[in-house]
Amino acid sequence: MNYQLICLDLDGTLLDDQKKILPRARESVKQAAEQGIKIALVSGRMLSAVDPIEEELGISCIKACNAGTYILKDGQCISSEYLLADTMKRIYEEIAERYQMPLWIFRHNRWFVTGSDRYVEKESEIIHHRPEFADVEELAAEWAKEGTGPNKLVLAASPDEITEIYNVIAAQNRTDLDMARSADTFLEIFPKGVTKGTALKAICQSLDVKPENVIAFGDHELDVPMIEAAGVGIAMGNAIDELKAKADFVTKSNNEAGVAYGLEHYLV
Repeated sequence: MNYQLICLDLDGTLLDDQKKILPRARESVKQAAEQGIKIALVSGRMLSAVDPIEEELGISCIKACNAGTYILKDGQCISSEYLLADTMKRIYEEIAERYQMPLWIFRHNRWFVTGSDRYVEKESEIIHHRPEFADVEELAAEWAKEGTGPNKLVLAASPDEITEIYNVIAAQNRTDLDMARSADTFLEIFPKGVTKGTALKAICQSLDVKPENVIAFGDHELDVPMIEAAGVGIAMGNAIDELKAKADFVTKSNNEAGVAYGLEHYLV
């Protein structure tokens, strides 16, 4: 098979549990790029938290940020999908306020929060970026004038609370959003029909590459559509069972340079 594109999730996939790229994983990705294969970093992270990964790899990458809702190629935005401003207001009022937790709001390369807690502080330490404190009503009014809104929302809490919140939103049968966990403690909310899978297809279109010529790696629920959309979907050894069941291959864990093992399996 002539593979032309590799799509990589970051946290729990390319990055180990210390949020580092293991040398073997880094070299395998660089070698693929040297063979002419395009590399896309497809992450829930905002752009400024993806840029350092690209720099560490030492290669030019396509970046699909904010759970694939904001895509940049050669420094230019090729796709940006938005939730409605009213959707943001409703999630804040019905969920964040009810459960007394900050709402995380992402738009392009900006991260807003309605308050702080240990999850906000930990994320800020990991990505080396401080969020902006914002008033949801003011943001909604500003973005509603443009007919846009945020790229995505995030709720962070204990695994049990995240499961409860997921079920509450799911029971509403909403037509304005989709959602998925990116970790046991994170629920990501994004525009209806927009996933990492649609991001992969948008990247393919921009490169004139067919999805069957793509290898994708992931570890969690947010990655499932991307794994399904790729010609070869690879689950990390540390991936959730749902993703492993839908993958074409299960590689080693993120702490064992599983990306390198997977690439060696298909490219050598």
